[in-house]
Amino acid sequence: MDVFEAEPQPGGAARTLELTLPGFLHDFGSAVYPFAAGSPFFSSLPLSNHGLEWIHSPCPLAHPLDDGTAITLERDVRDAESSLGQDGRAWRRLIGPFAERWSDLSSEVLRPIRLFSRHPLLLARFGLVAFPSAKMLAGFSFRRERTKALFAGLAAHSFLSLDEALSAAFGVLLGAAAHAVGWPIPRCGAQSITKALCSHLAALGGEITTSARIDSLTSLANYDVTLCDVTPLQLVRMASSRLSTTYTRQLAKYRYGPGAFKVDYALSQPIPWKAAECLRAATVHLGGSAAEIAASEAAMRLGRHSERPFVLLAQPSLFDATRAPAGKHTAWAYCHVPNGSDFDMLEALEAQIERFAPGFRDCILARRIFSPAALEKMDANLIGGDISGGSLDITQFLFRPTWRHYRTSAKDIYLCSSSTPPGAGVHGMCGYHAARMAASRLGI
Repeated sequence: MDVFEAEPQPGGAARTLELTLPGFLHDFGSAVYPFAAGSPFFSSLPLSNHGLEWIHSPCPLAHPLDDGTAITLERDVRDAESSLGQDGRAWRRLIGPFAERWSDLSSEVLRPIRLFSRHPLLLARFGLVAFPSAKMLAGFSFRRERTKALFAGLAAHSFLSLDEALSAAFGVLLGAAAHAVGWPIPRCGAQSITKALCSHLAALGGEITTSARIDSLTSLANYDVTLCDVTPLQLVRMASSRLSTTYTRQLAKYRYGPGAFKVDYALSQPIPWKAAECLRAATVHLGGSAAEIAASEAAMRLGRHSERPFVLLAQPSLFDATRAPAGKHTAWAYCHVPNGSDFDMLEALEAQIERFAPGFRDCILARRIFSPAALEKMDANLIGGDISGGSLDITQFLFRPTWRHYRTSAKDIYLCSSSTPPGAGVHGMCGYHAARMAASRLGI
């Protein structure tokens, strides 16, 4: 097996680089990994033997509020029930059954939808709470505005408006993962995941060639099968006449999703949160109330820029000393913007951090800003800053990128990127299912 990587460093959006100052290690793309820790495929690999070590912060997530307190998502579902007060029992009823059966659930949802399921009752139960909008499910399930805000932040990972169908799925799935496997970070950064995978591949006899951008699949004519970890736009350019006219037209209709505006920070000290609970979590959601988060995501879906964007922030150096020089820290933050946006969101993003951590700007030693265009320049799969591999509305949830999923119109070409089921996330399941399909066709 040969792997051709376009960039000098393998990993795509799972790379760790000195993006600001020497000695400060920043995750270029993904930073926190519930789906990697809970991936059925990754769990089958001896990645710990290849150096991968997970670090769990005391609680997976903190969500500060304007009253100076924060609501936290505790890893133990019983602790979560206690901390969420009058909504605790409702949370456990909603999320608990999926956390308890994470292994079964992840094997079902991290794949294309199929007619026959090994766990039909579990999948049906998940479908009942996953297909509604996050706003509807939270309104039906919870009484306290604090809990609704917590769930809204989870659901906003979908890049959908919170009144859109399927947005609830992300809230339920991320909540269940927090209890079942946690939201860990890898020691030394995202690159540790990539290094472990590369090391395991080498042990199996595979070979990786870096700085080897493939512009045309004609250069790979000597291979029985080619799996392409690219989006539909790149596949059409690379495969050219090897794809049928009908399939090419289908790919041309594929819709990319909103983009991200991201900033990496080198800091002189930990972020000075008003709510001390935020120092217990590697991930912090900044958006205030559920209504405010919903307004931010609705604006983005309508092609506008929110004055108070929902900001996702990671602070890995609080729990992993390898990320920064002694006494110093790193942080990573992004907000959602329309695809291809060139609007400067820095002031709005930092205002949201300052809102919950007064004095944050005084801690900044250096920053590195990534607009959607800059993200795409670093990783060609991030079209217009889309870190999800395409919009995940109902149509593209069912048929991603077409009804063929991983198969293309050419028998020896397969698609295995996040533009295929189950979509974005560092879990390896897109490649796993594509490889199984290709192997089956080859009679392996």
